[in-house]
Amino acid sequence: MSYRHETDVLIVGSGAAGLAAAIHLSPSCDVLLISKEDFKSGSSNRAQGGIAAVWDEADSLDSHVEDTIRAGAGLCDEQVVQFAVSRGKREVDWLIKQNLQFDRDEDDFHLTQEGGHSFRRVLHVADATGKAIVANLTEQVIDRDNIHFLPNRMVVDVVTDGNRNAGQRRVLGAYVYNTVSRRVEVIQAKVVILASGGASKVYLYTSNPDSSTGDGIAIAARRGARIANMEFNQFHPTCLYHPNARSFLISEAVRGEGGKLVLPNGERFMSKFDPRGELASRDIVARAIDFEMKRLGIECVYLDVSHLGTAQIESRFPTISSTLRSVGIDMATQPIPVVPAAHYTCGGVLVDIHGQTDIGSLYAIGETAYTGFHGANRLASNSLLECLVFARSAAEHILSNKLAQRTNSPSIPEWDESQVTDSDEDVVLQHNWLELRRFMWDYVGIVRSTKRLERAANRLRLLKQEVFDYYANFRVNSNLLELRNLIEVASLIIESAQARKESRGLHFNMNFPDLAEDVHPTILHPAKDPLDVLQLAHNRRRNTS
Repeated sequence: MSYRHETDVLIVGSGAAGLAAAIHLSPSCDVLLISKEDFKSGSSNRAQGGIAAVWDEADSLDSHVEDTIRAGAGLCDEQVVQFAVSRGKREVDWLIKQNLQFDRDEDDFHLTQEGGHSFRRVLHVADATGKAIVANLTEQVIDRDNIHFLPNRMVVDVVTDGNRNAGQRRVLGAYVYNTVSRRVEVIQAKVVILASGGASKVYLYTSNPDSSTGDGIAIAARRGARIANMEFNQFHPTCLYHPNARSFLISEAVRGEGGKLVLPNGERFMSKFDPRGELASRDIVARAIDFEMKRLGIECVYLDVSHLGTAQIESRFPTISSTLRSVGIDMATQPIPVVPAAHYTCGGVLVDIHGQTDIGSLYAIGETAYTGFHGANRLASNSLLECLVFARSAAEHILSNKLAQRTNSPSIPEWDESQVTDSDEDVVLQHNWLELRRFMWDYVGIVRSTKRLERAANRLRLLKQEVFDYYANFRVNSNLLELRNLIEVASLIIESAQARKESRGLHFNMNFPDLAEDVHPTILHPAKDPLDVLQLAHNRRRNTS
């Protein structure tokens, strides 16, 4: 088996953004696509709602822009919003040309309305749109000779050409851990695209798959790229509350079709918090549910959609209905128990409109990136739109600047682990992982305070030292790499939350409940590279032996 690979473009992540970028690049260069597991393992495959795009004649681009900016609570980049929204129809048309079958009424596509939208503008494939898009794009990727897929790979770190400032460096490739062979491989690449998804696994309760450990964000931060708005983590209001179906999301579209949020006694409560009721934006709905649960000391609230009837429910929500039946809930006759759960990372690696980071030839797209599109809160079903728009934009920028044709790059040295051993105490990793996720949920969750953030920061400092000591002695494994990334991401979230002295969008601090007059993104400049510990520690041990 080869432990060294070469390619024009390395794409980290096989969700909608990574797959679309690979397809757009493939006619002109060789692409190597890597994923922690397989094509179906990421968050894109779980996206239920759909893709937001202006399709109805009664709707308008201006309205979609206004809804996005309103949801973003004053922190969206208006030019970026206009850029993305204006390209929505083109991306939908592209998917249709790839034979993706969106749901239709008799004459046209069926559009649904979700929280924060002024019109019905969400195209969907039943309640499994992400799954349909990933399956469609995967088919195309498999059929293309110059796209190669390596599953069961985790990036340890990207490699750059020297110790200069981030803006002067360029990427050379990456060290990648093969979770099957348990060896670290070298991938030499002229361009690297980080499309590895978000970081919601940093929280104890999440709708995300286990792979959402903020890898791309942590990798870019360790190389010194700027990171923006990490305090804005979106908590989806309605995750199924049931011991036998953890992390299962009840789509926003259920409320869009008239679903009512009720207390255990059947009383509706959303009108007390927002005149839009159940169709308020996600941050408002999540905080309302959190408030009612704490006020009444209850474990969940309920989402009632029984008024739609069995036929309509089975047609519109077949996946949700089937999953609920498997745990003994008939959504046509029973309310669904729901709780908020960490869902989407609105911050990320700071990029321009082409997905370019501070480091030459290093790109970030999808949930890994902060483009300015979402601001302080993501509008429902804008995530798949962002994936497709910026995947194309990044690919076009790479090709137009001939970055994938670069020559004479320095060779990346082999990974050296000759001075480290296998761990005999992986239980430490499991304990630290659980501790991290629990205190992030308790102290840096839906409602925060200055004291809670200080407690989280203090706990994190201790964890960082433990993990540093662990890394210095043992060979890498997948649990160690993910914990390392989660600690980096948690640090970025806490630092960003402490810097924002107001409550805005998804960030609510009880000590600063009002909006500040000075509105700007939170931009962090991580130092390069205190957590390059793996290679630095190994080198130190080798040099002293």
